[in-house]
Amino acid sequence: MIKSILLAIDSSAYSESVLQYGAYLAGKFSAVLRVFSVVDVRLFDWTLTSGGESFVPVIPSVEFQTESRHMQKDKTSRTLEKAGQMLAAAGIAHELLESSGIPADEICHQAMENDLLVMGVRGEYERWGKNLLGETVESAIRQTPKPILLVDKKFEAFGNIQIGYDGSVAANRALQLAGDFGSKMNLPLSVLCIYENEEQRKEKLNEAGRLLEPYRIKVQLRHESGEAGDVLVRTSQETPGRSLTVIGSFGHSRLREAILGSTTIHVLRRAGKPILMVN
Repeated sequence: MIKSILLAIDSSAYSESVLQYGAYLAGKFSAVLRVFSVVDVRLFDWTLTSGGESFVPVIPSVEFQTESRHMQKDKTSRTLEKAGQMLAAAGIAHELLESSGIPADEICHQAMENDLLVMGVRGEYERWGKNLLGETVESAIRQTPKPILLVDKKFEAFGNIQIGYDGSVAANRALQLAGDFGSKMNLPLSVLCIYENEEQRKEKLNEAGRLLEPYRIKVQLRHESGEAGDVLVRTSQETPGRSLTVIGSFGHSRLREAILGSTTIHVLRRAGKPILMVN
């Protein structure tokens, strides 16, 4: 059950979309909305860390350290102020939270007090790695046990939900959360079972169907063949409108490889639509 949502924002172009999705979900779930931004200490502490160990030692001046801290603190404060103004103008209740430290660590710590974490799939340094996930995002995915919704730059209300299901514990949790999303938003749900063995496929699809019965939503049970990552990307891109792809990590089939291996990154880079990761 989603009762509190944490929006992790920075100064990137993704932050507006994060705020819009947060407001959208808060309305659907009647959830508390918390907006969080981190003063990244690495940006002014790196010289202290590497100074004595560098090939060419760097000894930052006191003025440099002070000014760097001030600039980062000011940027974070202005980011939160703008977010607050946007949400207030839309009449949406919210809290503004700020911390200092390594962003991924601070976000994961704060996420423990919330039911859902929303982040942009990339961050403010996207220009130097347009085909890569944000470092903070990838670290958060691996660290936090909380569900994470990863969004792109453009907000659009969800039109449908799809989930890859393999019968694992995490996939079972993901299926329940997908059912809850579908129920609260009145959206159809497609369950994809990526098994070549027909008996296994039928067993897992029937299992998924029984689990989703209490949610009283429209469910489509689909057998798909191929590499899990490619299938999830393809079906997401082929589905009209803004689809939400739900993935449960740490499975025990080829979907497990999709989550733990390079296929996960493949899906997150190429899907082009929001993805809900459930650990």
